[in-house]
Amino acid sequence: MSIVLATYNIKGGVGKTSAAVNLAYLAARGGHRTLLWDLDPQAASTFLFRVRPKLRGGARKLVRMHAPVVQQIKGTDHDRLDLLPADFSLRHLDLALDAFKRPTTRLARVLESVTPDYDYVFLDCPPSISLVSESVFEAADALLVPVIPATLSSRTFEQLEELTGDDTSGGPVQVLAFFSMVEARRALHRGAMARLREVHHLTMLGAAIPASEDVERMGDERNPVAVFAPGSIAAVSYEALWWDVQRRMRAGR
Repeated sequence: MSIVLATYNIKGGVGKTSAAVNLAYLAARGGHRTLLWDLDPQAASTFLFRVRPKLRGGARKLVRMHAPVVQQIKGTDHDRLDLLPADFSLRHLDLALDAFKRPTTRLARVLESVTPDYDYVFLDCPPSISLVSESVFEAADALLVPVIPATLSSRTFEQLEELTGDDTSGGPVQVLAFFSMVEARRALHRGAMARLREVHHLTMLGAAIPASEDVERMGDERNPVAVFAPGSIAAVSYEALWWDVQRRMRAGR
């Protein structure tokens, strides 16, 4: 049975796609059959894995499953790692889901058609509170939530915890948060991390991802950090995060 992990945040620009790409790569490198489903119409994960951003028939045809979903899946340059790409038609995914009698269950139905082939499925989600996000809450085993250690990002995380704890949202779903884009030399970041870990110690993971030029270089290299900078602090941090996620998932099962 596959494990479905969604990188999600209400806010954009917090390191969500970088985490999805790097964790999916590490899962595949560890010997697991892995799929990354890019649900963001900006198609950043699709770009980083050097795949053309194209869904035949668009988002509507995909969720209606008029053709086998597996026909849309593309291989990547990495063993055991496949991608279900995004394109700009996903901006209408809310409307496509709303056409169904039980719209929040539809993404889970689509996943059921491919999960037997994979050990891990990662969902790279758009930053929003929408029918898509509610569907993700129902389809995923856990949300991996990057949190920048600053006041506004912390407030957004608390709003997300309230949302996922509300049964009307498609939850409850396990929330695993981690600090992202951390600048350890800044007292503001250190203080925010200490406060959040004290209040949310059951939710916050121990690993944290630093603000790093190597993470920014992913756009130029179009590869996970561990491929082009394997000894870097960023690469080691993603490995620590992946170990932490696996540990928490095993403990929760």
